Amino acid sequence: MATTSNTPPDTDSGNATPLSFESALKELEGIVVAMEAGQMPLQDALDAYKRGVALLRQCQDTLTAAEQQVSILDAAGLRGFQPDADSEKAG
Repeated sequence: MATTSNTPPDTDSGNATPLSFESALKELEGIVVAMEAGQMPLQDALDAYKRGVALLRQCQDTLTAAEQQVSILDAAGLRGFQPDADSEKAG
């Protein structure tokens, strides 16, 4: 008899290529939905929680890096950039 599971596929985060921000967020959302359904066995729920924590950290690290890049660009002079009125009308 086949059983179905609401857990995400097992991945070895130590050897796996990091997911894109969007992929990690989508997987994290799937874990949340599966856990909120309340149908997981305890061990599957623990494994899903661990995976979710790892994905959350990855997303937070990605956002932090993006914020740092924006800060660097702002400091480089883009903060005062004002597009001219003609280019706004063209868009």
